[in-house]
Amino acid sequence: MLNIFRSFMKSKVGAALALLFLGLIALAFAAADVTGSGTFGSVTGGDRVASVGKRKISTADLGQAATTGLEQVKQNNPRLTMQAFVAGGGLTEALDQLVDRAAISEFGAEHGVIASDRLVDSELAKIDAFKGIDGKFSTATFKAVLAQRGLNEAAVRQDIADGLVARQLLVPAAFGAKMPQSVVGRYAALLTEQRTGSIALIPSGAFAPKAQPTDADLAAYYSAHRDNFIRPERREIRWAVFDDAAIKNVPAPTEAEIAARYNGNKAQYAATESRKVTQLLLPTEAAAKAVLAEVSGGKTLEAAASAKGLAVAAIGPSTKTQLTTQTNPALADAVFAAAKGAMAGPIKATLGWAILRVDVIDQRPGKTLDQARAEISADLAAQKKRTALSDFSSKIEEEFDNGGSLGDVAKELSLTLQQTEPLTADGKVYTKGTPAPAELARVLQTAFSMEREGQPQLAEIEPGKKFVVFDVARITASAPAPLAEIRGDVASAYLLEKGAAAAKAAAEKVSAQARKGTDLGAALAGLGVAGLPPVQRLNINRQEFSRQANGIPPALGLLFSMAQGTTKVLAAPGGQGWFVVSLAKIVPGTPQQAAPLLASATAELSQMTSREYAEQLRKAMRDAVGFKKNQIAIDAVSRQLTGTGN
Repeated sequence: MLNIFRSFMKSKVGAALALLFLGLIALAFAAADVTGSGTFGSVTGGDRVASVGKRKISTADLGQAATTGLEQVKQNNPRLTMQAFVAGGGLTEALDQLVDRAAISEFGAEHGVIASDRLVDSELAKIDAFKGIDGKFSTATFKAVLAQRGLNEAAVRQDIADGLVARQLLVPAAFGAKMPQSVVGRYAALLTEQRTGSIALIPSGAFAPKAQPTDADLAAYYSAHRDNFIRPERREIRWAVFDDAAIKNVPAPTEAEIAARYNGNKAQYAATESRKVTQLLLPTEAAAKAVLAEVSGGKTLEAAASAKGLAVAAIGPSTKTQLTTQTNPALADAVFAAAKGAMAGPIKATLGWAILRVDVIDQRPGKTLDQARAEISADLAAQKKRTALSDFSSKIEEEFDNGGSLGDVAKELSLTLQQTEPLTADGKVYTKGTPAPAELARVLQTAFSMEREGQPQLAEIEPGKKFVVFDVARITASAPAPLAEIRGDVASAYLLEKGAAAAKAAAEKVSAQARKGTDLGAALAGLGVAGLPPVQRLNINRQEFSRQANGIPPALGLLFSMAQGTTKVLAAPGGQGWFVVSLAKIVPGTPQQAAPLLASATAELSQMTSREYAEQLRKAMRDAVGFKKNQIAIDAVSRQLTGTGN
């Protein structure tokens, strides 16, 4: 259930990034009170779920982290509920991550490793949610977003600081770790191990009862398996898109504005000359004159330099002012006095004596006000439109801040509202699987973090060019579907469960015969059941096994964990049936076969070693700082999250 959550935490990115995962910022600021039933500080058992060194972790912190974790997992599993998340260990993992973050921060503080205010500021500036319509960090936007999510600035800054300290401490510990080559060699040889075996699937459907279940059977089954029929939370989003076409009656640039722009940027419109040159530096003036004589005699500058073990350098294109800054006035004067293809020098330079060849002369005439008028007018018009668009967007934000609804604002500004079909948290249309409109890609996560319907917001689609205004028009909470609406699905699941029991008995029978030496195919045929899938015969090595495109199938994983000459039974996912896996032969890999894999095996094991070093340091810091959990408060948070009590 929580494999996505756990696999993220255990990925090769390492513990440092995992510790950033459950921060307050991680999921566009999920709401602090997920149940809407009051603050976590009022739960029974006190307001602290753990103490880490001098740091206290509050019930609100844990509730926030659990909500963040759930929302992240729901991106891949929209049907997951908070109840299932907590039951699957999500709350425990969330608390462990909070304890680790606090422990690392406390350990860092004790040893002088901190995140300065300026460093935190730089991280805040990178977060898109805090940027204004000009694409830059906006204090007003920052405060508005925090207010909407129920967060305070101190908590957000502390969260970012904790992540930065974790990065400073854990990443260096994991950097450059390597596994001994003796271990790498054995591992690479293991990858070339060859296994021969057979896999039979006995589907539950082949053994399902033919008679339909009674109403009483269905009701009892549905009641006992209600969580299997949960519908994910769905949200319908209303939105309207606008760009500069929505801006009407933008005044054209005046002659005074055009003249002011021209006079304020005269250098831009003045005539220019730039040159590209090839330079050779020599240690003495005599050496420079000797090379110049060789060039005058017909040798190229490059050839003369090469004969002396030297190399030329290309400079430019540069204006005279630029070249003066890069070199010195005398050199620039000489270069700009020479004709194209001519030599200049020797001239005293900082590192010796320079001789130069003028390769390219680029002369561009200046522009009068009349000649530049069209260009300046177009630039000013575009600037005026950008300013008008910024003002237009600010007006919309002001309307929203003052309690204006999306419908009212859209009507006032002549925007056409659209509304999506019900969407799930993964951005797909419920039951259809088609993606949400492309215009909403950047706001879906925000829309699914809103506490309630009718909270309009403005967001950018293309920075400074295209915007979207949106809100959530309807929220349908995640809940089991009514039996009357899914009677057919429940009946199928009921029959499949009954068939699974019979299929397991058949699988045990086939397995017993195979262990006595009967071929798996013959044992399967002996069941006398029509339509069973054929036995899959395999001859595969571990490298091929690990390259399965859609993950390693459970039966194949079992094949590579069995002893030679054994047969085992394994349940298929989702109660779909049972596998009978028989392993006939194992051929160990050899060093010769493993040789081509040494480089990739070294890299893979180095990543594992790095991750292990970081993990060990993380545990050591936690132990050094010390921590204590308050199970009464933790249980209270669990009850409040799942709605099972006060």
